[in-house]
Amino acid sequence: MPEIFKPAPISLIPPHGGGLIDRVLKGAARDEALALARTFPAITLNEWETSDVELIGVGAVSPLRGFMTAVEFESVVEQMHLPNGLPWTIPVTVSVPDEQASSIKEGGKVALKDEGGLILASLHVESKYRHDKAREARMVYGTEDMTHPGVAALHQKNGWLLGGEIDVVNLPSHDDFPDERLTPAQMRAEFLRRGWRRTVAFQTRNPLHRAHEYMTKVALEITDGLLLHPLMGKTKDDDVSPELRMKTYKVMAENYYPSDRVIIGVNPAAMRYAGPREAVFHAIIRKNYGCTHFIVGRDHAGVGNYYGSFDAHHIFDYFDPLAIDITPLFFDYTFYCRKTGGMASAKTSPGGPEDRVTLSGTKVREMLRAGQMPPPEFTRPEVARILIEGMARGA
Repeated sequence: MPEIFKPAPISLIPPHGGGLIDRVLKGAARDEALALARTFPAITLNEWETSDVELIGVGAVSPLRGFMTAVEFESVVEQMHLPNGLPWTIPVTVSVPDEQASSIKEGGKVALKDEGGLILASLHVESKYRHDKAREARMVYGTEDMTHPGVAALHQKNGWLLGGEIDVVNLPSHDDFPDERLTPAQMRAEFLRRGWRRTVAFQTRNPLHRAHEYMTKVALEITDGLLLHPLMGKTKDDDVSPELRMKTYKVMAENYYPSDRVIIGVNPAAMRYAGPREAVFHAIIRKNYGCTHFIVGRDHAGVGNYYGSFDAHHIFDYFDPLAIDITPLFFDYTFYCRKTGGMASAKTSPGGPEDRVTLSGTKVREMLRAGQMPPPEFTRPEVARILIEGMARGA
């Protein structure tokens, strides 16, 4: 049968704001900037801020060219948009201690160092302003409760914020997962090489269980490929270690997905635990990596009982879909249904609670620490074995 319509040339979704930002200097420009940065006043960044330098440098948070000014901060906190009207939900800021703030003037420059003393970037100070942490906590996190890990991390920042463009001279160094640390530009090139027009991203900070497998495979039915994009920046101390998580992703990809339909990458961002606002932030980051679709599950980026189960779904209704320009795929609570003999959700299962194979996170951790395998309807045995072995050696 003759082909009437031949495949059109492949083009990828534009980055947020239209262009992929690259603030990483190279060659002579980098050497000159580094030499100058050594003469500037230096600020030591925490782990969260260090990861943000990387996000800005490689364009993962395009169109940001640096840390947010006071005007940008106000607009994002109050309106969930940048001053130019582009959707944006999470402030990206760098702080300076009170004792240093008085000597830093708008129009000047400072060097940004990691906790080991390595100069990462120079910042052109366009704005210096007091950090209203309580207001940011209320507006962005929905709570001022200091037991919320994101609010606690927020209050560890210093009292003044600096805004302005940065020039990155050294990206943060990473000894782990070198093959998976593709920048947005590199990931986009890989999508083009594979011929993927439509790519769905899955955000995770936990091992993949059967529910995650179900969501990603449903999404694969309407896309060309899947980007498993675990967040590998700073997370809570009781979250599963990056090493164990990556092992579970790889064993799942090797055994339960078509090899030509999955890429495992690393999202270097720190986890905010900001619930619905962070869901939009995560979607925008994946758009910059070249993804057209983004999975949003139950209580995405949530912690404890601070957010409603589907607040991360509802927040997308507050934005113009054309301005967000990445398609969120909303999933209900998923589980193995004994009545239908397969994975299902509350939307598709005719069974009642007694037909659902569900386990709390606490119960799963207790079983794994005791060396007990959770039921295969909940997690694949290969994943359970990796977690049991890792917990036994304290990884």
